[in-house]
Amino acid sequence: MKTYNQTNFFKHTFCEFQQIEDFDFPKKTHYQSKSESAYFYTEEGVYRRSTHWGRVANCRWKFIANKDYKNQTIGLGFAKWTDFYPIETAQKIFYIEVDYESKTATIRVNTNSSSNHCFVFYEAQQKRKQIIHLLNNDKWAQYYEQDIEKLRFNIISEYIQSKQSLQQIKRNYR
Repeated sequence: MKTYNQTNFFKHTFCEFQQIEDFDFPKKTHYQSKSESAYFYTEEGVYRRSTHWGRVANCRWKFIANKDYKNQTIGLGFAKWTDFYPIETAQKIFYIEVDYESKTATIRVNTNSSSNHCFVFYEAQQKRKQIIHLLNNDKWAQYYEQDIEKLRFNIISEYIQSKQSLQQIKRNYR
């Protein structure tokens, strides 16, 4: 696995920054972007102060914040150098975690050898997009004669644990 530091963490990476509230961000930063994001590097990782997260240039950086955080306000996050992962890789290191109650799907990094079926980042993104559609729309299920919640759970569970296309899986439930 690639080692990240202050010279390469911003090149095609996936990372989850954790919200930090007890850090006095220095006035003199190591780097300030054109969009006003500020960065401060340490031996352990990087602090980032910004109003935007998610798609950052060629990276996908999530901001794991407390429930009081409002999007588009300044947030301060920290990530260790070991929290960065390449998104342009043939390695299948990403899996999808689904929360059926809140109807969300999240891409995660498989940091241990768990039984999660893993994908390359692009595949995980595509699958996540389709899962969000399944979770938030019912029209696709009108031709099935099953309880929609049970059907949704079965199809999504199978989809995130296999190489099969969504169409193949749906066909098996007709």
